[in-house]
Amino acid sequence: MPLLDALSVGFPVPLPLHGIGGAKDLPIPFELAVAGATAALIVSFCVLALAWRSPRYEGPRPGRPVPGVQRVVDDSRFQWTIRLLALAFAGYLTWALIWGPDLVTNPVLGTFYVLVWVGIVPASLLLGPVVKAVSPVRTLNLLLAKATGGDPATGLYTYPARLGYWPAALGLFAFTWQELVNPQSAYLGSVRLWLAGYLAIMLIGAAVFGDVWLERADPFEVYSSLVAKLSAWGRDGSRLVVRSPLANLATVTPRPGLLAVVSVLFGTTAFDSYKDTIPWQRFVIDVGANEILINTVGVLTFCLVVAGTFTAASMSTGIDTTGPNAVRRSELPNLLAHSVIPIVVGYMTAHYLSFLVEQGQSTIIQLSDPMVRGDNLLGTANLDVNYWLSFHPSLLATVQVLAIVTGHICGVIAAHDRAISLLPARHHVSGQIGMLTIMVVYTATGLYLLMGGS
Repeated sequence: MPLLDALSVGFPVPLPLHGIGGAKDLPIPFELAVAGATAALIVSFCVLALAWRSPRYEGPRPGRPVPGVQRVVDDSRFQWTIRLLALAFAGYLTWALIWGPDLVTNPVLGTFYVLVWVGIVPASLLLGPVVKAVSPVRTLNLLLAKATGGDPATGLYTYPARLGYWPAALGLFAFTWQELVNPQSAYLGSVRLWLAGYLAIMLIGAAVFGDVWLERADPFEVYSSLVAKLSAWGRDGSRLVVRSPLANLATVTPRPGLLAVVSVLFGTTAFDSYKDTIPWQRFVIDVGANEILINTVGVLTFCLVVAGTFTAASMSTGIDTTGPNAVRRSELPNLLAHSVIPIVVGYMTAHYLSFLVEQGQSTIIQLSDPMVRGDNLLGTANLDVNYWLSFHPSLLATVQVLAIVTGHICGVIAAHDRAISLLPARHHVSGQIGMLTIMVVYTATGLYLLMGGS
């Protein structure tokens, strides 16, 4: 049973779980929306080329200190309070995961696929790297280290720098495969197996490499920390500061595997939009091969296409190979990969907005009854889901289109600011044509897939 079809059984009325219902829901024609989005990107690029001739986000980015807030968030009592509350909530869900009935109304499914996975984006945008702060895995690693007299920050070995974010990219692909491809994704046995493997790998890795393993390998923490670079919260050394989200975005460290992470996030979301379209369903039937294999190849292909096209676009420029700012052409994709993060956030917002708002409410209701026997342990069981957003499709469509376009414009700005710090002056404009072209392609394709792709 496909995950989204299974989750929809728990809804009192049939609703589109995410995405918009189609181009008919737009207050303007689809073709005009694509043309307008393309024009917005091109005009933004032209304005940047004329008025933004020196990098603004490279170098020191101090921001405005917030000592009052910092005293709270850096207080060990506050940190332990939220850690233990998160751990208690994880224990509550473990009860439902192990002993709860294998039904789609079991709150584990909605929490895993909606509140955690989709909720990472708004939570990290508003609060910063929230997963790092509340991760039950980090808390368990910390408690185990205290019990054994060890230091959770250090492990037995130094984490190899060449691994970078590659383990997180594999973890993100494993999660999205579980959600989008695995036909057992809506069954508790499958979720139990995935979470058991995740917990074992994270705890063993943390014991071997220390906390740096969780910073680079935990798919949820890496995802949250990258999205948090678009929040207003940042750090200037040890100081908590408020500054421009684009200035925060420029602080993303271009470690190995960064492009792989953003390619998996973008590619799998695009595939999620495409896999239920008539052309793809017809293709699966015509091929006649194992559906799991075809969908696995499909989702992997989408990720590789994103990585390949971005690599080609970012490397299609002249570079300075001898001056003080010399870089190798092969380094450009990773150095510019941070510009994909706003695109991912915009597309995730557009794709999952109604899914998060409405299925999220349903999950909060279900959390009061983890054994699905009529309990009201948290006092939410008698609440009703508000479907206001789905009953206003034109507004929903407009918000989703704006999310995609805004994400791409922010991506263009981030790429431009980094490019003019990397490229020689004679290539400040011509060297970005490839990036602008691929941004336009991503925008048009994203809108096409979001609106049905038929």
